[in-house]
Amino acid sequence: MEKNIAIGTGRRKTAVARVFLREGSGKITINGRDINTYFATSEQARVVRLPLMVTSNENKFDILINVTGGGTSGQAGACLHGLARALIQVDQSNYPSLKANGYLTRDSRMVERKKYGQRGARRRFQFSKR
Repeated sequence: MEKNIAIGTGRRKTAVARVFLREGSGKITINGRDINTYFATSEQARVVRLPLMVTSNENKFDILINVTGGGTSGQAGACLHGLARALIQVDQSNYPSLKANGYLTRDSRMVERKKYGQRGARRRFQFSKR
């Protein structure tokens, strides 16, 4: 069994990603599948790789990610956040570049809850004067 160098937890909306860094050649596996087959668009796969590009660690680590909850876009953001946190554990000198690009900030925007007596979070039922 391979040894994990670093572990990072990333979150966005309702998605949570556990990221495990291991010595390797740059292979990224998400929920047992390759990154390009897991995400529908190449843009989402690119988002996950951003912390590696910024810190120039593209082919140094094999990355294993377990992600649950949310949709594909939220999951991609959670993977980015977790990967950035894991890269700091590996090398503290990665911190300034990751912080400057905003990859360490948790995107806390959530869907507002639906209120009682209303059709949605803010949408009201149609008002009838007569």
